[in-house]
Amino acid sequence: MKYLYDKVSIECCKLTTKTYSTSFSLGILSLAKPLRNPIYAIYGFVRLADEIVDSFLEYNRKELLAAFREEVGGALRNRISLNPVLNAFQAVVHAYGINRKWIDIFLDSMEMDLYYQTYNEDNYKKYILGSAEAVGLMCLYVFTYGNNASFEKLKPYAMRLGAAFQKVNFLRDAQADNQLLGRTYFPSVNLRNFSTAEKKKIEKEIEADFTEALKGIKMLPGTSKRGVYLAYYYYLNLFKKIKRLPAEKILNERIRIPNFKKLVLMLESNLKYQLNII
Repeated sequence: MKYLYDKVSIECCKLTTKTYSTSFSLGILSLAKPLRNPIYAIYGFVRLADEIVDSFLEYNRKELLAAFREEVGGALRNRISLNPVLNAFQAVVHAYGINRKWIDIFLDSMEMDLYYQTYNEDNYKKYILGSAEAVGLMCLYVFTYGNNASFEKLKPYAMRLGAAFQKVNFLRDAQADNQLLGRTYFPSVNLRNFSTAEKKKIEKEIEADFTEALKGIKMLPGTSKRGVYLAYYYYLNLFKKIKRLPAEKILNERIRIPNFKKLVLMLESNLKYQLNII
């Protein structure tokens, strides 16, 4: 009898993903069909938490996040939730053996956004671990079908890919993070006086993450390689666009790739994949 509710739960996660992220939606469609719903569920879970700390500014975000965290725990214990997104997420956690510690580490990073406006080196690394690397590892459990040996082999590369994505997001969203939310994630960087030298230092760090991440993508099973490579290829091109811009422009607008260009990148990515030149 729960089948219909589970179906509705996944549809909520699909709608959430498609509404919030064109790029990840395209990437998920490039995964093997059995992997799509689990990744929709993970994205839906991550998006709800992120919305609490980033968008609900007129509400008591601390209270909302605490309630959400309690709701997540209840969903995992009871194997059901009246929140459709969490209902779908808990099913994925149990089906693929996702370690609860990564969920807690992710939620810890969301909580950091309630308290920190600027980040030192230690907090920066902790935030990246929770907000990005932990999410990459949740997805890796799905991509490796819960196989522990495969998971451990690919783990460091998945973490570097998550880190690369998040750091690109920091540059892309620097205007909103700094001017609307008052946050500066990069340690020892004054975004109000963002210099070319600081930008280049951050870019070098991101390039190293992308280089390592690609090694892992090449080792992924065929069921997930195409989709993950597409997400990688999109973010790499976004990063290249950011690199071409002067430092001051990062603070004046949100850098994005138009939807028509995303479709072009998808075609390019698929061609590279088919020709085995990734």
